[in-house]
Amino acid sequence: MGASAFLKSVDFRAFAVNVKTIALEKYLYQSGHAIWWGDMPMILYSFFDAYDFSGKTVIPFNTHGGSGFSSTISTIAELEPDADVREDGFTVSRNNVQDAEPDILAWLSDLGYINQDADASALAEKESENTDGKSLVVYYSASGNTEEVAAYIAGAMDADLFELEPEEPYSSADLDWTDRDSRVSHEHDNLEERTVPLVADTVENWDSYDTVFIGYPIWWGIAAWPVDGFIAANDFTGKTVVPFCTSSSSGLGESGELLEEAAGTGEWLEGIRFRSGASEDTVVEWVNGLGL
Repeated sequence: MGASAFLKSVDFRAFAVNVKTIALEKYLYQSGHAIWWGDMPMILYSFFDAYDFSGKTVIPFNTHGGSGFSSTISTIAELEPDADVREDGFTVSRNNVQDAEPDILAWLSDLGYINQDADASALAEKESENTDGKSLVVYYSASGNTEEVAAYIAGAMDADLFELEPEEPYSSADLDWTDRDSRVSHEHDNLEERTVPLVADTVENWDSYDTVFIGYPIWWGIAAWPVDGFIAANDFTGKTVVPFCTSSSSGLGESGELLEEAAGTGEWLEGIRFRSGASEDTVVEWVNGLGL
């Protein structure tokens, strides 16, 4: 069962209401965030600055690319010195989220949110369901824009997410395309250096996916080359493949056609370009229009 299906099975709307109620009655708050270059996204700094957490218990959870919580728990404690910031939060690699349900359930059970024994039979039943015909959203995100769109698509399609993570992550300086000496500029100018080893370039249960979305930022008019390794490592025979990209100004261009040519297999649909900061409504409207 994928992460999106798990969230639906838990009925997260009700869970969110319960958390709000606990926040009022028991002074509990859960803080969820991704890790960006070893830190929280800046929007969380604004969030902590906007609210008074005095007397509240803060329970962090996050996804990451290999750094765990890094120093974010201590950062939250510094931002909210009058809150009880617990260190027993939940952290998981973004590539392992789809297999993390048992650990998530155990963590929620330890926190007292669910009765794990009562939910065990329901979970086992879901695990035994036929998994054919699933959808997968694969993406590489340099600055977070593509990741955001990928999450919207996964939510609309009840799809699993799989992030492409370079073994050597790109820093902000690496991604500065205006600097002729930056890593990304050097790779652009030297074709042989565009081969970017990935932490993982294959997906567990690949054959169970009928539809694969592939997302990336546009670099110099083409798909960001960390995606190329995933394309080369997988057989898309029998799959519907839908490319999407994010950029501040450049269009989709020939990026989708070039990836299709590199893949050599699969039924590739015409892709789409989303501007940076595209709204969820915009993305979901496009997904619904695909008729998948």
